[in-house]
Amino acid sequence: MNESLLRELVPAVIGVLVRRGADFASAEDAVQEALIRALEAWPDDPPRYPKAWLVKVAWRKFLDSARSDASRRGRELTADAEPPAGPAPATDDTLRLYFLCAHPALPQSAAVALTLRAVGGLTTRQIAAAYLVPEATMAQRISRAKRRIADLPLDQPGDLGTVLRVLYLVFNEGYSGNVDLAAEAIRLARQVAALTGEPEAAGLLALMLLHHARRASRTGPGGRLVPLGEQDRSRWDTGLITEGVAILQAALARDRLGEYQAQAAIAALHADARSTAETDWVQIVEWYDELLRLTGSPVVRLNRAVAVGEADGPGAGLAALADVNPDLPRYAAVTAYLHERAGDLPRAAGLYAEASRAATSVPERDHLTREAARVRQLLRP
Repeated sequence: MNESLLRELVPAVIGVLVRRGADFASAEDAVQEALIRALEAWPDDPPRYPKAWLVKVAWRKFLDSARSDASRRGRELTADAEPPAGPAPATDDTLRLYFLCAHPALPQSAAVALTLRAVGGLTTRQIAAAYLVPEATMAQRISRAKRRIADLPLDQPGDLGTVLRVLYLVFNEGYSGNVDLAAEAIRLARQVAALTGEPEAAGLLALMLLHHARRASRTGPGGRLVPLGEQDRSRWDTGLITEGVAILQAALARDRLGEYQAQAAIAALHADARSTAETDWVQIVEWYDELLRLTGSPVVRLNRAVAVGEADGPGAGLAALADVNPDLPRYAAVTAYLHERAGDLPRAAGLYAEASRAATSVPERDHLTREAARVRQLLRP
């Protein structure tokens, strides 16, 4: 059974039910039940028309639920529409569902979960496993999100920027459990880029592909974090890099620069270099300047300081840090790196240790602890 095809059909089936008169929350619940039934039945008895099968089963689930609710309220449901046999209508509501699930009224965590379920076609159990939380917790999160957008029509205009931000959050979760969220985010980003034709959507897809190309080299034995400068570049996926660069170039040619295109341009320059020393750091600084102009982000300013340190020397990088908030995550780690490059090893060792204590993940903490130990070793006679 092609589970990827099954998940791709989910938003279209939800759209069919909504157009038939179901509210979004009920339609999404019914399609989830149909999805679970498909996972059980299709391996032994695959349907000729998968979408029509899902529509038929989901519509029956919705009617059963609606009749039950109506009975409790002393009313009767008069809906009699049984989906006809044969192929289902080809109308695609996927983009509208993206906008609905990534609505600005939702907290980011809720928008991510709802997008993965209603558009990505993942079950609550799969999403919970990916985020390492109990299934009941994730179910409550999704239920609250659906209640919050219950009265919003499916055809209400949405904000593409919010959709892209939600997809990037999914991508950055990476992999855990049996669901590869990075790969799922790329699949969904392909849909959005194709549906919208917007250069920023293409820029996000390119950025994901370029980052994903380095995935195999990012960690060592036991999950040990491997920084960019130490990665085995022969393990980078050249096919993904080529595709990402081509998508980026087409987006940039439309002359409507956005933050994801700028980030992708930086990633492409890293991917193009055979080593850290051969990286075009001057051009990377220029792209960081563009990104800073677009976003004003303190994190961008911090990353720019690293690039300045590579392009113009550690002293220039440390000077660039003067405009950066020292409370930012990774500030101490960046400062430690620049001080080490400048030859101030005692200061670097102390800052690496400080950074390790403030790390937000175990791999990052262990990496910075090793860096502190390495520099202290260099200080010994």
